[in-house]
Amino acid sequence: MESVSVNKQYRRNKIHPKKFALWMACASMAMVFMSLTSAYMVRQAGGNWLEFPLPNIFFASTAVILASSFALQVSYSSFKKENEGMYKGLLLLSLILGVAFVIVQYQGWQALQAMGVPLKLNPAGDFIYAISGIHLAHIVGGLVAMIVTVLVAFSRKFKVTPARLLRFELLLTYWHFVGGLWLYLMIFWTLQRS
Repeated sequence: MESVSVNKQYRRNKIHPKKFALWMACASMAMVFMSLTSAYMVRQAGGNWLEFPLPNIFFASTAVILASSFALQVSYSSFKKENEGMYKGLLLLSLILGVAFVIVQYQGWQALQAMGVPLKLNPAGDFIYAISGIHLAHIVGGLVAMIVTVLVAFSRKFKVTPARLLRFELLLTYWHFVGGLWLYLMIFWTLQRS
């Protein structure tokens, strides 16, 4: 009898393979970005480094991605509580804010060029373009997943199922990760310039 209850407890605490795979992917992405920021510091110490302030638009993009992440979190909570209107509205808002992040990011690159920091002029600017560009590619991947989630939300009958809940949790985890990653990058760049 005891072995049966231990077996049930083990199954209940087991991590879903898709969640585990996502966590491993996020860990490897975090390692890539830590390597890039380490390379940034090493290259900065090597000389021939152009000092320039980050355009303020990058700070605006930080607020946009954090607002998108917050909206998605509340949408997820609303989904679990079966509040269909709030779930759909905030899911759509999160997507709109995610697209706004891409637009604001592009404006940040334009602001860099207007400051006299075009791509391929100096390693300092090149690192900003490369790291933010790689991050933007991860954002676009998350937006594709979010678009699919929005299409499912508005085209299928509303119903909270384990499969839909899992898909939403995977999206939420990934979106929080890329938002947190951008916050890390902004803190890193700000500290490097102070």
